Amino acid sequence: MRRLDGRAVLITGTAGGQGAAAARLFAAEGATVVGCDLDAQRAMAVAAAITADGGAMRAFAPVDLADPDSAAVWVADAVAFAGGIDVLYNNASAPRVGPFGELSWEDWRFTQRNELDLIFTVTRAAWPHLVARGGGVIINTASVAAHRGATFIEQAAHGAAKGGVLAMTRHLAASGARHRIRANSISPGLIVTPQIAPFLDEPGHPVHEMLHTHPLGRLGEPDDVARVALFLASDDAAYLNAVDIVVDGGQSLIS
Repeated sequence: MRRLDGRAVLITGTAGGQGAAAARLFAAEGATVVGCDLDAQRAMAVAAAITADGGAMRAFAPVDLADPDSAAVWVADAVAFAGGIDVLYNNASAPRVGPFGELSWEDWRFTQRNELDLIFTVTRAAWPHLVARGGGVIINTASVAAHRGATFIEQAAHGAAKGGVLAMTRHLAASGARHRIRANSISPGLIVTPQIAPFLDEPGHPVHEMLHTHPLGRLGEPDDVARVALFLASDDAAYLNAVDIVVDGGQSLIS
């Protein structure tokens, strides 16, 4: 039996990177996956490829998850398609980074809106469905930036937003326990996503310094994070609640 047979899974940000990798893996493990993204073309392509491989997935796009009404509509459409919610994976994220002295109010608000606010809007819309289901799993994407500072790429707004994600996850775990809802988070390090990949083609970019000092000698791949998310979504993690798992290959040990 596959680990997610019969489960209805909602994943945000499925057009590429970690969200697309999770959608493929979860569908292969038997889940009915409902995704969303702002990028309609890529989101639909991911869903079509999974369906062609025999998986069950539908994508909705474009969806602005930080807008409460849009988030509620997506959740309602997802429930109608999948028949409920067993797992909510809040993966979508869009930060602005750079030197703190150059960080504008608009950069700050953009990052909080698209990294913290959207987790609230989606989870608030999904909560009654998880309660009605008799329990379920929430997985939130935090970041190693929530645990420590960084000088190679300054990211104060990103770190603050993801620190909020860590705190929210713990409160969701506490509130959800009586409803048999588990809430955990994943804190990825530097992962080769569509946003990061272009930096690898810039010889002088700070990402290369990080790569040269990495304990494993490589950056993370989306599948490295997706496999941890699959574990948290499955019954293998049935006694894990309010836990954050750092997925950075040990980079935070030396920086």
